[in-house]
Amino acid sequence: MRSFGESGFALKVPEVAGSSSVHLTAAAGKQGAPASVRGIQVSNLTKLYETQLGWRRVLDDISFSLAPGEKIAVLGRNGAGKSTLVRIIGGVEMPSRGSVHRGLFQSWPIAFSGGFEVAMSGFDNIRFIARVYDVPIKETIDKVDDFAELGRLLYLPVKTYSSGMRARLAFALTLAIDFECFLIDEVIAVGDQRFQRKCYEALFVQRMDRAMILVSHDVNIIRQYCDKALVLKSGRGRVFDDVDLALDIYHTL
Repeated sequence: MRSFGESGFALKVPEVAGSSSVHLTAAAGKQGAPASVRGIQVSNLTKLYETQLGWRRVLDDISFSLAPGEKIAVLGRNGAGKSTLVRIIGGVEMPSRGSVHRGLFQSWPIAFSGGFEVAMSGFDNIRFIARVYDVPIKETIDKVDDFAELGRLLYLPVKTYSSGMRARLAFALTLAIDFECFLIDEVIAVGDQRFQRKCYEALFVQRMDRAMILVSHDVNIIRQYCDKALVLKSGRGRVFDDVDLALDIYHTL
């Protein structure tokens, strides 16, 4: 891993964009970690976006692994690529180069509402997701209804929901499925303080045995629950097993 001090913008775009090495591994025989490996393995992940000012390298050769039950914090200033990394790991975006091996039953990014069919009701979206993940439909509906606290609003089309209501629905739906790894991108602050406490309890207490990739500015949560941290700067990243040291470095960025 190159040091943070080096420039991350000496780009050779044709070498990266459209590269045949782009892949997300999930089965044996594909490039990357073997399907038998239990855990998340991110290998040499690079992401570029084309802007009016030219190509911008948001992530540059990021690698780390996550074992079952392990929790890693992703730290960096605004624009460091934290949310982009989570979206790629979650399959919402494709990398420009590199691989993601998913050896755990992994959630989508918590509170990500981009997968909803907005013309359908909340109930119909729950039913659809339950079928996709092959979980009991009624049980899933009951869990989401109880946690999201949307009541009769679940009968309305999702396009009528506020952003907070969609976030509640997505959060509750994520928790209703027995994932082994959760992707969390600063979305725990949903609703009022009582609902936020409910979210923290559901994630960090009731599911403390699950793996997590956590983007957060909440130092207390990171210190209390994370085993290690990935610090991002100018697209580059470094993993620290000492979370306190990682936080010290993050505060100097």
